[in-house]
Amino acid sequence: MIDYEQIAKWSDIVSAILFLAVLVWLWMKYIAPAVLAAQANQNRLLAEAERHRDEAKAALDLLRQEIEGAKHDADLIAERASNQAEHESGVTIAEANEAGERMLRNAQGELERARAAAREQLREELAAKALDLARREAETRVDGGVNARLVDQFVASLEHGAAN
Repeated sequence: MIDYEQIAKWSDIVSAILFLAVLVWLWMKYIAPAVLAAQANQNRLLAEAERHRDEAKAALDLLRQEIEGAKHDADLIAERASNQAEHESGVTIAEANEAGERMLRNAQGELERARAAAREQLREELAAKALDLARREAETRVDGGVNARLVDQFVASLEHGAAN
């Protein structure tokens, strides 16, 4: 006779094996490729993020170099302006001294009037030359065009770094 319990038991075993085979087939056909695609996508996103980070670091390094260059240029400009001011001050004082001595030698007879006139003229010359020197010094130190150009270059470099 047919043992229905054995048939039912083996039927359960075969159906379980078939169910597992279908699960394995579904896993291999649909789930594993989706997981691998998601993993590849995450790896791509991570690589892209690392590339963006490296580009940002490079842009930051470039900005730091530009800032150092600007600081160096500013130091050179300040040093040059200081040297020029010292030189012009010395020349102005030498010229003023020569003019005063010449006036004193020529005006021996009218000493008091010549002294007063020489003092007044010397004060005016020194004031005018000091004012001229101050104006030239201000123009060399603070030039609107140079300032605007430096600001534009800095902003452009920031925009270039942000666009990448």
